[in-house]
Amino acid sequence: MADKSFLQWPFLEDRHRALAAKLEDWSQSALGDIDHGDTDAACRVLVTRLGEGGFLTHSGSERGVLDVRSLCLIRETLARHDGLADFAFAMQGLGSGAISLFGSPDQRAEWLPKTRSGEAIAAFALTEPGSGSDVANSTMTAERDGAHYVLNGEKTWISNGGIADVYTVFARTGEAPGAKGLSAFIVTPDLPGFEVTERLETIAPHPLATLRFSDCRVPAAASIGERGRGFAIAMSVLDVFRSTVAAAALGFARRALDETLTRVETRQIHGAPLFDLQMVQGHIADMALDIDAAALLVYRAAWTKDSGAPRVTREAAMAKLFATDRAQSVIDKAVQLHGGDGVKSGETVERLYRDIRALRIYEGASDVQRVVIARQVRAGHPQ
Repeated sequence: MADKSFLQWPFLEDRHRALAAKLEDWSQSALGDIDHGDTDAACRVLVTRLGEGGFLTHSGSERGVLDVRSLCLIRETLARHDGLADFAFAMQGLGSGAISLFGSPDQRAEWLPKTRSGEAIAAFALTEPGSGSDVANSTMTAERDGAHYVLNGEKTWISNGGIADVYTVFARTGEAPGAKGLSAFIVTPDLPGFEVTERLETIAPHPLATLRFSDCRVPAAASIGERGRGFAIAMSVLDVFRSTVAAAALGFARRALDETLTRVETRQIHGAPLFDLQMVQGHIADMALDIDAAALLVYRAAWTKDSGAPRVTREAAMAKLFATDRAQSVIDKAVQLHGGDGVKSGETVERLYRDIRALRIYEGASDVQRVVIARQVRAGHPQ
């Protein structure tokens, strides 16, 4: 059983502890029979069940405020049980995040009841073939034509691409060069000119796709927030959800440590448990240390945001960088201590080894987070 002592930390309130307990019970009963053989179908089932369980209510807010600690607790718990369940929950929040935080009352009223109930699957379409970490280099265009915008361009590595019912799409409207010339739009896949051109396969299967927009006409009323503020909207959404990526990594790491403790306590070597070897104890200590340090950074960032900070760029970047990198190290140790079973297809630690790798790339790669942190540190240093 994974360590739960962190739930008593002062970062969290009784309502968070109650949420964690409820989700833990639900996960044990609702996730065991999910067939992962068909990733798209599994995600649809997971979104439906998460909606029925009431957990997707935390993924969006008609008041424009998201409780980041709740998001982190949910992602950590789901990731510990099932990486695809974590993905399904996370994308409902990220995909509808711009609507939650910046949408008009009509946009929130139309879409959030659907995404929060599991009726509609959401996606966040930001990355392009030539602009991943460099969002300001986006080349997809949205030109005003009367009561519509006409979208042209491509998006790629879009999570839930191909199965989403609503996409938040960022495109260049041209108010200024670079970051100041982007806007955000609500796009549905039934619109003429919207096309899924490729489904992308990865080492940890998720619904991913490349999207093409060819003279795709979107009603002007589908524009989210102010025209030309798309970059700020995207960064604000990522500012909230970047901490939750760290929480998911934390969940993977906790499961890896739990599996490893069972292994080293039951596996015999030279007539004694594997745990009795001092080198093994050293690995266990390092794993536990990395997990607790990551948890402190994750819930500091979440608490800071929930306490009213307009942005938590530094805190979220630190949490995301440290938690994902150290979770990779924890899981690598788990694989090593499992020996040959650690690389056997279908084993829990083998799955975790594949699950964790992408988290060090998406929503800001590790080296990008280092740049962000360095700039934030410099900005706060007195000259």
